[in-house]
Amino acid sequence: MKTSILAVLLCRSTAIAHAAGIKFAQIPADAGGPALKAIVWTPCAEPAQEVPIGPYVLKGRRDCPTAGEKLPLVVISHGYGGPYLGHRDLAETLAEAGFVVAAINHPGDTFSDMTRADDMSVFVERPTDIKRLIDYILSTAPDAARIDPQRIGFFGFSRGGYTGLVLAGGNPRALRRRHPNVSSAPPN
Repeated sequence: MKTSILAVLLCRSTAIAHAAGIKFAQIPADAGGPALKAIVWTPCAEPAQEVPIGPYVLKGRRDCPTAGEKLPLVVISHGYGGPYLGHRDLAETLAEAGFVVAAINHPGDTFSDMTRADDMSVFVERPTDIKRLIDYILSTAPDAARIDPQRIGFFGFSRGGYTGLVLAGGNPRALRRRHPNVSSAPPN
């Protein structure tokens, strides 16, 4: 009797390991911009595995069926020259907690393509990239019907943070250069 009670308690105390599902997507080029490479993490009911992707080893399950309905979405925007895998630990943790998480490589401003990273156009294009990603996730992505369009969040680091502020309605202004004859006070 003691042995069976101990076995039941041991089984009940062991947590069932769940993974973050890992899926790749290509958002086609359109009038809004070039093709976007995306990675999407989703809740997954299967145990985690090591998933090597380039120099990274992700903790999750590749192409795992998504678990859940009416899931919240979090979109991630990396910083200057970063990759869409730059915040993979956060994405994995959120997916394991029941969120769908999506990230892209910003064309021209990512580790594998820095061709426009120092051009002012990326500051206009980054918010457009994220809008296109969200449109894809909510309409065309295989899990679109599982996402609650009323619960969308954003995480951005460095230029990704700037991107989020613009998406939230921020209106950036280029700072005027300090000059002895120019007031540092903003114009009225």
